[in-house]
Amino acid sequence: MIQFVALLRGINISGKNKVPMKELKNSFEELGFKDVVTYINSGNVIFTSDKEDLCYITEKIIDMIKEKFGLEIPVYVISIEELEAILKEAPTWWGNDNKEIYDNIIFILPPTTYEEVFEEIGDAKKEYEQISHYKNTIFWSFTLKDYSKTNWIKTASSKINNRITIRTANTIKKVIELSKKI
Repeated sequence: MIQFVALLRGINISGKNKVPMKELKNSFEELGFKDVVTYINSGNVIFTSDKEDLCYITEKIIDMIKEKFGLEIPVYVISIEELEAILKEAPTWWGNDNKEIYDNIIFILPPTTYEEVFEEIGDAKKEYEQISHYKNTIFWSFTLKDYSKTNWIKTASSKINNRITIRTANTIKKVIELSKKI
């Protein structure tokens, strides 16, 4: 069995795309996934599977969400092992305990590439934000007071917004912590 996390993009935000976590957990179990745990209301689902094919698992989840909840939303699935490996490559400025800095990780949904995302968003404004790319992720940090001045704020309104999903460093660290308790 392999442990994964599914990151559902854009659910339970400002009253839109409502998905109750208990129903989501039950739906994952109905798909045959084991040890299903959800974390916060934004669509983070930890589970184990005897299947290894990420495309198969992702499509199964996307189809279930469409059928059960009537939503067509992007889903990013990654093994916990790969997620831990990615976090080991985080830049030193990312994910520390500085409360004035907001640390995000942007997951790029295949087949989209970092180059496509970067072409759409452009350079970080060095005085307000930092980015670093590793594999299919982008580490992005900024000061809370300067968020509106960042260039990467436009990820939510850009043409690539449905090809990425963003989580905070704290959310990803908690997902990994929860995965170890399963």
